[in-house]
Amino acid sequence: MNMDFYRKLAIPLEVKEMFPITRKISETREQKVLELKQILDGRSDRMIFVIGPCSADNEDSVLDYISRLVPVQEKVKDKIMIVPRIYTNKPRTTGDGYKGLLHQPDPNEKPDLFKGLITVREMHMRVVNETGFGCADEMLYPENHKYLDDILVYVAVGA
Repeated sequence: MNMDFYRKLAIPLEVKEMFPITRKISETREQKVLELKQILDGRSDRMIFVIGPCSADNEDSVLDYISRLVPVQEKVKDKIMIVPRIYTNKPRTTGDGYKGLLHQPDPNEKPDLFKGLITVREMHMRVVNETGFGCADEMLYPENHKYLDDILVYVAVGA
């Protein structure tokens, strides 16, 4: 197999140091993880709804959508915990086509995994900071989780 290496990919710790989470994001994540555990452990009778589009590839649209969920969550908070689905990868059977924000943060430019990691991290941080929601994402590649494990509250295993 031939591979061309364009640059070394920063390790998760380096990315987290370059783009650290705030105390507010850390506390929000902690609270949302606790709520999820209580529901999954049966200590809360609420349901979990992981909802959102199949692909999150435009930060402003993602924020607009999730901001609209804030009043909905407030209305149903006693019965339902909403976790916005912000899937930044797109599974591809053959490997061809757009693979999502992680791989190609700008669909008009060449794929750039490093730039994608930063774009995805910043988008998740912005969602938590601006809406108070915890985020869900899909991990098609397990090693990607280490770049987001201090932000995400729910991770789906990709196809």
